[in-house]
Amino acid sequence: MTEKTTETIGHDVIRQLAETDFGSVAMSDIIGYLTTFGKNLLIALIVYFIGRFLIKYTIKAVTAITQKRKMEPSLTSFLDSLVSISLNLLLAITIVGIMGIDTSSFLAVFASAGVAIGMALSGTLQNFAGGVLILILKPYKIGDFIEAQGFAGNVKEIQIFSTVLTTPDNQTIIIPNGPLATGCLKNSTAAATRRIDLNVEVAYSTKTEDVRKVLMQLINADERIMKEPADAAPYLPMTTMSASSIVFQVRVWVKASDYWKVRFELTERIYQALGEAGIEIPFQQMDVHIKK
Repeated sequence: MTEKTTETIGHDVIRQLAETDFGSVAMSDIIGYLTTFGKNLLIALIVYFIGRFLIKYTIKAVTAITQKRKMEPSLTSFLDSLVSISLNLLLAITIVGIMGIDTSSFLAVFASAGVAIGMALSGTLQNFAGGVLILILKPYKIGDFIEAQGFAGNVKEIQIFSTVLTTPDNQTIIIPNGPLATGCLKNSTAAATRRIDLNVEVAYSTKTEDVRKVLMQLINADERIMKEPADAAPYLPMTTMSASSIVFQVRVWVKASDYWKVRFELTERIYQALGEAGIEIPFQQMDVHIKK
């Protein structure tokens, strides 16, 4: 009974295998795969064309914003490239995911590469970020006279990684943008006008009105010195009574472009005018009184 049953089961299995159409099964699987693939491909193509359209107009918007803010051409070109590469990379990963390919490995590779590159180029990236901030925020521009990192000079060129200065004696100084963007910086030509402060020392025997008269004559004779508005009018306070002299301060406003010329010329004219007026300019001295 057992052998008959086993024989019967064996014949049934053989009969079922014989009746199975392997060609139909394989064709059904292929058709299902092609249908799924075709649907994913169609969606991927739609996403691609929509994505390219959005990327195109996003780049145009970035370009318009940078031009409106009058950013440097080098920064505008860099931002356009950065946005284009980033968005196209994101679009490519999205399409790969739609096609059914696992994107986790791609993301892991990109993340690892980013960490490695960031560690290797940490200093360079800091200077690069500083250059981008400088070009966007514009704490100084080409032609400005700045002091930073122990150097002073006119800005000759602003690059992505560094800033080039030219000193008054025509030396070239190259300063990395990282410290410039994060450190202290003095811009002497950012404003349209500057105030000149000159200390004038005269002897104690001098009348204050005589000193002010001489100084005001010099100031009124120089057209480069601003006389108005009221807060820019020349001011001549007596500031100090030192050991051997009284000190007046000449405070006058001029255009930033005239600052050094007026300062140097006014200093020389004050010296000459005080001498011609018979006003003594004292030097450091000590009086010793001997008692018998």
